[in-house]
Amino acid sequence: MLQLLLLRHAKAERGQSGGRDHERRLDERGRRDAPKLGAYIAKHGYAPDQVIVSTAARTRETWSLAAAAMPGKPEVAFDERIYESPPDALLAVLRETDAKMRTLMMVGHNPGMEELVGQLVATGDIETRQRMQEGFPTSALAVIEFALDRWDRVHPQSGRLEHFITPRSIAEPAD
Repeated sequence: MLQLLLLRHAKAERGQSGGRDHERRLDERGRRDAPKLGAYIAKHGYAPDQVIVSTAARTRETWSLAAAAMPGKPEVAFDERIYESPPDALLAVLRETDAKMRTLMMVGHNPGMEELVGQLVATGDIETRQRMQEGFPTSALAVIEFALDRWDRVHPQSGRLEHFITPRSIAEPAD
């Protein structure tokens, strides 16, 4: 069984006229949401063996803040092929993952992440799938499981959507 965690970067500052999109950083909400997702990932035992992160500043910052809330030190790679890539390119990257890595996390961008989930998922709880189809907001996390033993065997419609989490769907702790 393989598990894929697809995390869209947290909310970023607006692009500045003439500024480079690649260098955009997280805004205040993004800096609050990323650790919240990291804590959720840790609490629910989704410990990635490997993490592949887009080279954009906002994805690096999202990963850094989320990772601080998670135990362990997964193998981390920053890959420019994740930056604003279409789903086929993202699929090609994940297919390169070593089979010994049972849980892979990818931190990237929309629309590629949302479209990749749409391509990979064939089954899963209907309500969860409907929520995911309503949109893939910043800091959204899709957890997909595959009844496969190697990443190079992942193909469209081979996965089951196990969970779809957004910062709003995570209950705030009571005081």
